Amino acid sequence: MSFGANSQDTIVILFNYGGGMRGLIPAHFMAKIEEATGLRMADMVDVFTGPSTASILNAALNIPHPHDPTRSKYRARHMVKFYEREGIKIFPPDRFRAFRGLLHDFNNRTMRIGQLNSLLRQGHYDPSYLYKCLSELYGDHKLGQSLRSLVIPVYNIDGEQLHLATENDENEDSPVLTQNNIRDEGSHAVWLRHMHTGMHDRPTPDVMLRDAVMASAAAPTFFPCHHFDVNYDDERGRMFYSGIDGSIFDNPCISYHGALRPYLPPDKKVIMIALGTGSTQRSYKKDDWNKLGGLGVVDPANNLPLINILFHAPESALIESFSMEMGDNFYSFNKSILDQGSGNCPSMQIDDASPQNLKNMADFTAGMIEENQSRFDEICNILASRRDQKQKQPKEKGTDLLGGLKNKLLGRH
Repeated sequence: MSFGANSQDTIVILFNYGGGMRGLIPAHFMAKIEEATGLRMADMVDVFTGPSTASILNAALNIPHPHDPTRSKYRARHMVKFYEREGIKIFPPDRFRAFRGLLHDFNNRTMRIGQLNSLLRQGHYDPSYLYKCLSELYGDHKLGQSLRSLVIPVYNIDGEQLHLATENDENEDSPVLTQNNIRDEGSHAVWLRHMHTGMHDRPTPDVMLRDAVMASAAAPTFFPCHHFDVNYDDERGRMFYSGIDGSIFDNPCISYHGALRPYLPPDKKVIMIALGTGSTQRSYKKDDWNKLGGLGVVDPANNLPLINILFHAPESALIESFSMEMGDNFYSFNKSILDQGSGNCPSMQIDDASPQNLKNMADFTAGMIEENQSRFDEICNILASRRDQKQKQPKEKGTDLLGGLKNKLLGRH
């Protein structure tokens, strides 16, 4: 399918995956796109979505510039520096974190000494530094101030405030659409959406960006859940959520059908670009799986096999039909990081902010682009064609976009 430079009948959706420090991979990838096109991601993408560390990236790239509110404050390269600078402080080396978590679990099952809970912090990282970083990134900006459409997925574990839902009180902004079903309690997925004009005008929830993102990035066992309030301009009014990592349920297929499709005009072409953080999906021989036993399948020492399966299972069930539905309009960039023997694969641990892992993630991204150069050039051409006419930057004379992409990426002149 061909897209002209003035194609106004196309909506471009960018989905970034979660993965803690591995968010540096899509940050590097987007920095290369911006370098190749000379534009900022918010100049080219219509909808930003994705959970966890992706929400950190997506929200930052949609902060208006203080001197020009039509432009984004941050480029992707700024977010590369953010991860490289702040990662080691968000995830400080702590050899005893897992041990403290084990002691906490043992205390809960046996001694139940209340003082130990505060001393051990349940094995979590201290969330205060991450919250400080997000506050500095976003300031007092709210979800409704994002430059482009922005979706932040959060999984709310506290369903105490849910109401009885019937067919008559259905609405598209409910946390979960139901029909003839009772929702008086129970955890549920929440889409915090700011959708721009032309894709349905719906009231945007009144919520601080730092709170929405903090909740979406609250990876279980790494950070405690994040409690925050959201004000809705309807009968729900003010609601309180206790949010954990949106990766619990979100992936490109679910994001498209669950959060976006009702907001996409039927007469528009839709392109989705999915930027991965390195796949950790592995297979198991039956004997190896059976040897793990009941506790082994959730043991961090075994890389949490059951939890990894639960994270990957929904996407694996949907991706084939989703890819068939999207056809050539779905561009996915990701590859496995399980080959640790190669020496330059990123760590599977989402909290590894070591200098060596930072370098490995940069090399991993460069290799992924090189292996998919033609596809990379193609999306750069599509993205450049989607720039807003008011944000167009003049091209250098005699410069052909696609012809210059590879030379720019390789540093050739």
